[in-house]
Amino acid sequence: MNTPAHYARAFQMHRAALQDLYETLPDEQSTFSPWEGGMSFIGLADHLAASSQRFLGLLGSEPPAPILDTSGSADLPSARSRLQESTENALLAIRALSEEDMNRRVKAFGGREMPVAALLDFMIQHEAHHKGQVWMMARMVGVQPPMFVKLG
Repeated sequence: MNTPAHYARAFQMHRAALQDLYETLPDEQSTFSPWEGGMSFIGLADHLAASSQRFLGLLGSEPPAPILDTSGSADLPSARSRLQESTENALLAIRALSEEDMNRRVKAFGGREMPVAALLDFMIQHEAHHKGQVWMMARMVGVQPPMFVKLG
C-alpha cells in the first residue's frame, strides 16, 4: 500500500524539479507559448498551482471550492511564488492524511467516486504531464532542463 509519505515524496520530487527549472527561465520568456492559444510558462505555473489546490480540495467531504484568484500571475516571479505556496500547501495536506485515508472514497470529476490514493495518483500524473510540456518549452527557448525529478 502506498502511504501518505510515499505520495508526498513523489509529488515533491516532481514539483521540486519543476521549481528548479522555473528558477532558470529568463523573465523575458515568461509569456512564451509554443502554439497559438497554448499555455505560457506563467500559465502552466499558475495552472499547476491551482490544480494541486483543487485536487486536494476534493479530499474533504465538501465540493471543491472555486479558485479564488483567477487573475493569473503578472510575471514569472509571481508565478514562482504561487508554485512555492501551492507546493507547501500540497505537502502539508498530503502529509496530514492517515494510511486509512488512502482507501477512503471521495467524489471527484463530475461526481465519480475514487479512493484518495487514486486521486493522489491522478494529481501526480497531471503534474508530470504538464511538467513535460514545460521541459519541451524550455528547450525551445534555449534552456537546458534539469533531471525530470529531483532526487535527495
